[in-house]
Amino acid sequence: MARTKVKVFTGKRKKAIARAFIREGSGNVRINGYPVELWGHEIGRMRVIQTLLLAKDYAMKYDIDVYVRGGGFMGQAEAVSIAIARALVGVTKSKRLESIYEEFDRRLLAGDPRRTEPKKPLGPGPRRKKQTSYR
Repeated sequence: MARTKVKVFTGKRKKAIARAFIREGSGNVRINGYPVELWGHEIGRMRVIQTLLLAKDYAMKYDIDVYVRGGGFMGQAEAVSIAIARALVGVTKSKRLESIYEEFDRRLLAGDPRRTEPKKPLGPGPRRKKQTSYR
């Protein structure tokens, strides 16, 4: 029995973490066991499909299984997009595909380092403080 070679790539956005397992195949993309066409909210789904359409020449040669958890639906969608973009660039080693993603949205390969600011004492959030009146 011949084994297929599987590679793993990750993508993070806020609290969401996605792991993409990529192998040679016929272009099937599944997220948490669901086909990409049926997964999640429509806006998030469009974000993922947009990433695949940019690389349609390359994406049709590989099967991609993505497992994502944590965060909200949009953070998960962006984490999945990052994982898929990194996986396609990593497996194909194509400079052309890398430049396509760089021109479209650099964060697909580089990631987004922004995180939420921690809550501070003496207030309900990171910046807001209790109001005072001096009169």
